[in-house]
Amino acid sequence: MTRPHEDPIEESERIAEAAKKKRVGLKLLGGAGIHAHSPSARRPPLRRKYGDLDYAMSKRDRKAVLELFRELGYEPNERFNLMNGERRLYFYDTDHGRQVDVFVDVFRMSHEIDLRGRLEHEHPAVSPSDLLLSKLQIYEVNRKDLVDIVALVLDHAIEHNGEDDAIEAAYIARVAAADWGFHRTLQVNTERLRTMLDELDVDRDLVHARLDQLWQAIDDQPKPLKWRLRAQVGDRVRWYELPEETRSPYQPE
Repeated sequence: MTRPHEDPIEESERIAEAAKKKRVGLKLLGGAGIHAHSPSARRPPLRRKYGDLDYAMSKRDRKAVLELFRELGYEPNERFNLMNGERRLYFYDTDHGRQVDVFVDVFRMSHEIDLRGRLEHEHPAVSPSDLLLSKLQIYEVNRKDLVDIVALVLDHAIEHNGEDDAIEAAYIARVAAADWGFHRTLQVNTERLRTMLDELDVDRDLVHARLDQLWQAIDDQPKPLKWRLRAQVGDRVRWYELPEETRSPYQPE
């Protein structure tokens, strides 16, 4: 059994190599996933430090993922994994006080992103489109999340069907049209992102232009009756979840 690296990015690369050797469909999420896709995240002004690692996997790989993290020197949260293992798994890096969060089939935070059928590719991270959604769906989004989104949008063109390594406008538009609440959070966070751009020395015109392209696709997507009825209620009823954080036993109170 080997031990985790101190540097989270080096550790994510070690995990990716081990998963590839075992043919386990484990895909990186979060800021580290954006770092894996986007060169802009690796240099100032968008470079930042990373902490815990987040992943997505298919339910069929559950047993293999449990074995993989044990072999890599992680301690599973046995109680949590027993009770919630059909949808989520936790592992601890006791050497460095970090945790790994693995989502099974569906990424659930402020909103849900169904990843079934979207993890069958060679890259060690989820697609740029799913990374973008995973960041924009955070209702209580913070500055580091917005910085990650800027890196992603700078480095990936907006394409209708996401050719090559592009952001899939049609896919994101379908997600937004399926759930008014998700659409509303995307809307709120896009405005937060546009406001924060003034603070960053990046190609702001490019980021704004790509956000405009994305929102054109979202606005053009037909909205079902359920979506339109919920839109009439609007912000009077809360439309997002505030996920509870599972604390590592190695973190101080």
